[in-house]
Amino acid sequence: MLNLLDYDPASLEALFSQWGEKPFRARQLLRWIHQLGERDVLAMTDLAKTLRARLAAEAGVELPRVRKDSCAPDGTRKWLLDVGASNAVETVLIPEGDRRTLCISSQAGCALECAFCSTGRQGFNRNLSTAEIIGQLWWANHRLAEETGLAVHSDRRVVTNVVMMGMGEPLANFDNVVAALRLMIDDRAYGLSRRRVTVSTAGLVSGIDRLREACPVALAVSLHAPNDALRDKLVPINKKWPIDALLAACLRYLDKAPRDFITFEYVLLKDVNDSPEHARELVSRLSDVPCKVNLIPFNPFEGAGFERSSREAIARFKDILMRASLITTVRRTRGDGIDAACGQLAGQVQDKTKRRLRREAEATS
Repeated sequence: MLNLLDYDPASLEALFSQWGEKPFRARQLLRWIHQLGERDVLAMTDLAKTLRARLAAEAGVELPRVRKDSCAPDGTRKWLLDVGASNAVETVLIPEGDRRTLCISSQAGCALECAFCSTGRQGFNRNLSTAEIIGQLWWANHRLAEETGLAVHSDRRVVTNVVMMGMGEPLANFDNVVAALRLMIDDRAYGLSRRRVTVSTAGLVSGIDRLREACPVALAVSLHAPNDALRDKLVPINKKWPIDALLAACLRYLDKAPRDFITFEYVLLKDVNDSPEHARELVSRLSDVPCKVNLIPFNPFEGAGFERSSREAIARFKDILMRASLITTVRRTRGDGIDAACGQLAGQVQDKTKRRLRREAEATS
């Protein structure tokens, strides 16, 4: 049985071409599924009866099942979505005024093992399919429409912004992520502008270059350190693609990016990467890259081994960057009461890497 959520516009047109159908039929189907939220192909009344019958026999719209729906006092919402084989991923909605940002996961777990990230501690099971990725947006968009009384067909941008900053490294699941991105920005599906869709990466240089050619949306880079020695410890992928190579890829990306800057994310860890010296070194590193720096107070989780920098240290770090004319913001912590803040997403992962067993053995040795 085909899951129609797995098809981006081009692949759906290709499927319909194989079936002897006109391309506009694929566009009609996209509208029914993604704009109108219709899952019953027999209810798609402007499709030919013969096509509806074939779709009913051979295809469907299968979504991840919601296991848990949590809401924090600040309005942040977190859904735990079942993706099979005892794996579950987390999706977070962050409302702020008229802006509703959905943080989407791309993998069950993560193989990169960044030192300060709860997801990385869970190990890695598999990449999510296109259907499992876009299904998170489908679910949030249409659940919110139901709850707010908005008709999806009259305001399909119930979710106004998407950030690929949930569980996993998006560029390590390149093909499925790009297919989902193409649905997000297609006017026949979700109609989001490229500026309103952001992919966050820990620094996969080859993936950044591929994304530049395939589907250049806004780019955020998880930097977290101003030099290779420290970043090697915090973000191990740096050993393969060190900072100079990463910044060069960022400059190349700007040629086709929808924004004229790269966002650099920097989690502030007490007595690790938050000193004035680190700030000045970061200024030097980023001096030639059009960018915005997003400082993120560390969000603790059990066994993290790190502490959040003090307010004074955060303010001092920001001031040094601002005085050097780097646009700098401090991310407001949202959803930490339900473990939905940056770096806290864990879900449920059947770890194929045996990472947790290794950590337990190291702790007792």
